[in-house]
Amino acid sequence: MENLSYKGLDFVPYISREEIAIKVKELAKMITCDCQGKNPLFVCVLNGAFAFASDLFREVEMDAQITFIRLKSYIGTGSCGKVKVLSDFTEDITGRTIIIVEDIVDTGKTMKRLISDMEKLNPAEIKVASLFFKPESLQCDITIDYVGFNIPNKFIIGYGLDIDEMARNLPSIYILKSSD
Repeated sequence: MENLSYKGLDFVPYISREEIAIKVKELAKMITCDCQGKNPLFVCVLNGAFAFASDLFREVEMDAQITFIRLKSYIGTGSCGKVKVLSDFTEDITGRTIIIVEDIVDTGKTMKRLISDMEKLNPAEIKVASLFFKPESLQCDITIDYVGFNIPNKFIIGYGLDIDEMARNLPSIYILKSSD
């Protein structure tokens, strides 16, 4: 892995594709154990979580279904502070176990909004799987049931995460190089 530049910003290697694959398998085993016999519905938050959701869903060893919702709360390298629903899903989730699959949780505002919206549809339970979590950025009272990596409050790209829709196809994670 070598350093990269996007939009005039420098990024350095942070988490390899091999480390990601190991973590995804660990999370899938936990979900399989916790949700056996429940036929959960995985709700992938597009666009960023598509790579994680795809890999996670294939590693889960039980009957399950997957659907997608598209939200946006980032512009460039920062959160815009508002959650915009770009496309909703239409599945009936009454009485279902829901597993929201997110790429990254930082402030928690997007996840809080999504959980609140889904609770109105009467699922049996809602669980959250996030590959990345920035605990020092959290501003909401939410629970993330399955966390891949706790990371610092720095901007990352790759494995589905972008900078203005670029770099999603990188198989590894890169972190914004510090200026210090």
